[in-house]
Amino acid sequence: MVPLKSAMGRVLAEDIQADRDFPPFNRSTKDGIAINYDSVENGRRSFEIQGTLPAGKPTIPFVDAEGCIEIMTGAKVPYETDTIIMYEEVEIAHDIATITNIPKRGQNIHLRGSDEKKGAILILKNTRITSAEIGVLATVGKHMVSVKKLPRVAVISTGNELVDIDQQPLMHQIRKSNSYSLYASLLDLGIIPMLLHISDDKDLLRQKLGYVIEEMDILILSGGVSKGKFDFIPQIFKELGVEKLFHKVAQRPGKPFWFGRKESSGTLIFSFPGNPVSTFMNFYIYFKPWLYSSLGIPIIEYEVCLKDAFEITNDLTNFLGVHLERKGGINEASLIGANGSGDLLSLSKMDGFIRVPSTKRSYAKGDLIYFISTREGY
Repeated sequence: MVPLKSAMGRVLAEDIQADRDFPPFNRSTKDGIAINYDSVENGRRSFEIQGTLPAGKPTIPFVDAEGCIEIMTGAKVPYETDTIIMYEEVEIAHDIATITNIPKRGQNIHLRGSDEKKGAILILKNTRITSAEIGVLATVGKHMVSVKKLPRVAVISTGNELVDIDQQPLMHQIRKSNSYSLYASLLDLGIIPMLLHISDDKDLLRQKLGYVIEEMDILILSGGVSKGKFDFIPQIFKELGVEKLFHKVAQRPGKPFWFGRKESSGTLIFSFPGNPVSTFMNFYIYFKPWLYSSLGIPIIEYEVCLKDAFEITNDLTNFLGVHLERKGGINEASLIGANGSGDLLSLSKMDGFIRVPSTKRSYAKGDLIYFISTREGY
């Protein structure tokens, strides 16, 4: 249960029902006068004003058939009246309102229950809460909202070549970037992760990973899963009793991806290769769909139209960064040139990437191909 003000971006764990009719009363949609239409049919055009009714006040108990009530937008329509005539179609003098146009019966009234009846399902369970849902939740009085639990996530970087972002790296060092990209991507999903860096030391890795595995639901690692002499992660996980579900995927980039589970704690481990593009893409290929599936959120898939021709010469599934432009109702995808999986700067230029099946073939301009977004709004 979370307060309504903290529910933005979360996923509903319950259906939301109308706690009363919507609207809950016959509601005026204009500022003007309220009359009984029978009087108009009987030839009456002028009405004595018997009072004024603002929004938020109880309705006036009785309105004479020959009279009218001045009524404001949002006010409850008096029982004896059934038609609202806006001020622009009325002339008022000496407490007498004279209509200048013949109205239609029932005009300018939002009828009770015409939107939804009490008990109707307004929002379905598993809906991700946006500002639109916040308004509905407030309307039905949901000051506390039942939402799906978000996992406790640790983002872990490894490698002796990495230094903090506030430090000046030496010639053989680089600043940490993957962990911050992952941190920001998780924030987009409503998750505030723990950030941790561990040097390439077996004992230190074993100690710190052993602790974090027991405390967190998800570990996302960057680096240490390839074939290098200091890529200790797979061996360390084995020693810690983590079951390897798979290691290496026939894709480019991100082939060394390692995935496992610690049965006793239920912790899942996504261990991505350390190259920036590989880490970034694997997050959207594997982690985000896993999270959406776990929360019951539907995953929307769609295709884009290629703006560039290209050829695939390997037997891997390829993920290529693209920039989208919308022309004539069609999303056109332009390839983003990248200098391999270490080209961090290319990530800032892309709106997502296309998934190219593991078949050697040529793709022509105008071909449709599956697209995975890495930006909100695409």
